Amino acid sequence: MSAPRVGVIGAGSLGYHHVRLLREMPDVEFAGFYDIDATRASTVQRELGASAAPSLGALLDRVDAVTVVVPTPAHHAVAKEAVARGVHVLIEKPITTTLDEADELLATARATKALVQTGHVERFNRAIRAALPHIAEPRFVESNRLAPFNPRGSDVAVVLDLMIHDIDLVRTLVGGHVTELAASGVGVLTPSVDIANARLGFDTGAVANITASRVSRDRFRKLRIFQRSGYLSLDLAQGTGEFYRLRGDLDMTALAAAPRKLEDFMERVPLDAPEGEPLRLELESFVAAVQGKHPVLVSGDDGREALALALRIMHEIERSLPVLAGSPGA
Repeated sequence: MSAPRVGVIGAGSLGYHHVRLLREMPDVEFAGFYDIDATRASTVQRELGASAAPSLGALLDRVDAVTVVVPTPAHHAVAKEAVARGVHVLIEKPITTTLDEADELLATARATKALVQTGHVERFNRAIRAALPHIAEPRFVESNRLAPFNPRGSDVAVVLDLMIHDIDLVRTLVGGHVTELAASGVGVLTPSVDIANARLGFDTGAVANITASRVSRDRFRKLRIFQRSGYLSLDLAQGTGEFYRLRGDLDMTALAAAPRKLEDFMERVPLDAPEGEPLRLELESFVAAVQGKHPVLVSGDDGREALALALRIMHEIERSLPVLAGSPGA
């Protein structure tokens, strides 16, 4: 396939970067963007020199593929209009707000043979890419994602805004199915949940503890993975990580006899992967899938499964909130 014609729907703070990157990509014929806000469209057009379509339909008339970067509640309607025409879509996470919407969207895409990729951009994080070759049956995963408050994304709970990144990562790293789930959360700055914690038990025997907050003073995105072969510590904000692997010549009797230095029984394995802006890599993978070079790396079904688990977590939080409100001292 020759260079596909690709456009962007939604040119807000994140969509702006979709426009910026797609305009620079050599294997893409950038077809322009559409934003419902005419003032915003004018600003992006002036700053990036990108062509703004007068309507969604006008953009869809001239593309083979689009990225959908509109507010979450509009994902379903906008993406469905695209896939109904056979236009391939990359939809920012979460794929939709409900499972019914996701199922309808994916069914429409199957009928028109449109590809659907979900924008779980952390899959392309350098730390994750470097760690993947060393992942071997994780037993315990600890994930913390904290961020200052940002009105963008606050139209949904923090579970769908931030935690869903880590839900997708944990599912990818651990595999298997969630058989046990406990969750809690509270609202602080919005009527929805701004801080949440979920503990997941998998049929593989693995356990994951995930915390997300959008009312933190500082940004903090770390993932720790414990497995029989050792321990991985990943800093997703920096794109770096370390793997401490059990030494092959480890004498367990000597280890049990007295305290030992970490270096006596663990060896540090450097984690490295090629440099690359995660969003650029995500967009490149989408374009390559549209060209038929490889399958979609983060499919619509992946997005649907992450959403299903996120909604289970939200249900558990909402179920516990009345109990918390009526407890002594509340």
